[in-house]
Amino acid sequence: MLLKLVLTLAVCALVQACGSLPRLKAVPPSLTESAGIPGIPDARIWVDRDIGPFIRAAIRDANREAETLEREGKPANPLPPVYALAISGGGDAGAFAAGILSGWTVHGDRPRFNVVTGISVGALIAPFAFLGPEYDDVVRGVATSVRAEDIFRKRSTLMGLASDGMASSEPLAGLVAKCVTPEILAAIAREYAKGRALQLGTTDLDAGRQVIWNMGEIASSGAPGALDLFRKIIIASSSIPGVVSPVMIDVEVDGQPFQEMHVDGGVISQLFLYPSPALAELAKATGKPLQRELHTYVIRNGRLEPDWNNTERATLEIGDRAIRALVQTQGINDVRQLYEIAQRDGADFNLAYIGRNFDQPHSGLFDPAYMKRLYEYAYDLAASGRAWHAAPPSQRTTEHP
Repeated sequence: MLLKLVLTLAVCALVQACGSLPRLKAVPPSLTESAGIPGIPDARIWVDRDIGPFIRAAIRDANREAETLEREGKPANPLPPVYALAISGGGDAGAFAAGILSGWTVHGDRPRFNVVTGISVGALIAPFAFLGPEYDDVVRGVATSVRAEDIFRKRSTLMGLASDGMASSEPLAGLVAKCVTPEILAAIAREYAKGRALQLGTTDLDAGRQVIWNMGEIASSGAPGALDLFRKIIIASSSIPGVVSPVMIDVEVDGQPFQEMHVDGGVISQLFLYPSPALAELAKATGKPLQRELHTYVIRNGRLEPDWNNTERATLEIGDRAIRALVQTQGINDVRQLYEIAQRDGADFNLAYIGRNFDQPHSGLFDPAYMKRLYEYAYDLAASGRAWHAAPPSQRTTEHP
């Protein structure tokens, strides 16, 4: 239970009061946005304060897209519509996104996305969604066949308390290394050169801020550690703090080495597309409004209605229920925020999520029967054209199918 984890972490803090695992110095607060990856200066951006770097990256993407279209003899003024996809976290409910993508391919109207974003399990799926339908089988295999032991290796209670997580993510690292090969990195670099963007989110636990990683920039950098960094980001985005070890990422400020501690991007938000004032700021930077259609798609690997629960009158049960409700509410609010941004910007909004009619029992984390059935449920929705909604449940009166 989540509350048991919280209590365990409290005990862990007491155990580690006399010492902790070694690490390089954390980046001081005043230098957070100055820290960079050696050899990959544009590897990531921070969008919670100054969105200038995000705007400049978007302009560079559009310029590469225009150049690609001109080389292919296609019109580049105005540019064609933008299609953006966000894939949320959700643990083993990532089988839902896998089913949506495969069913969407069968339905025949799945776009070639200009932008794909992912957090947590969405970060594991996003690179293959970005590359296209030919990788649907990879996504299905990862999202429906993995077991708990394929993701993390439990430590003994004593070892967990003395370490930096109750489990090791070494099995996940092996899975990511198997799926994210040098060939995958090269394929992402080729698509990035055409103006397409793949962005994954992690949480810098030292700074308490979400980081958006430009995975295409990393893939195309040619830096010696690019592949290793690419894999680390995926693992970090899926690393629930306290449950599994964080991912330590080496950075520099003016040649001085520091180390950042990165964990699950869902600590800050469970999905993202673009910051709220982005289109207005883009218009200021270019001197003209965005002259192209914007179609946004959001896959929420979870429900968007509160889950009813007969809560026992017991401390741990009450605390666990409250924490789960908090996490679920955050996910609902993240979806609502993306919807409101799309409404304000006049963008087309499309949302897929797990409906009330999915009632497969969930016997435990990474339950194969649950993941297989969830995949099939999502596949049927997408293949029949019933997956997408124009608004979250709180913004409309019709029921989810």
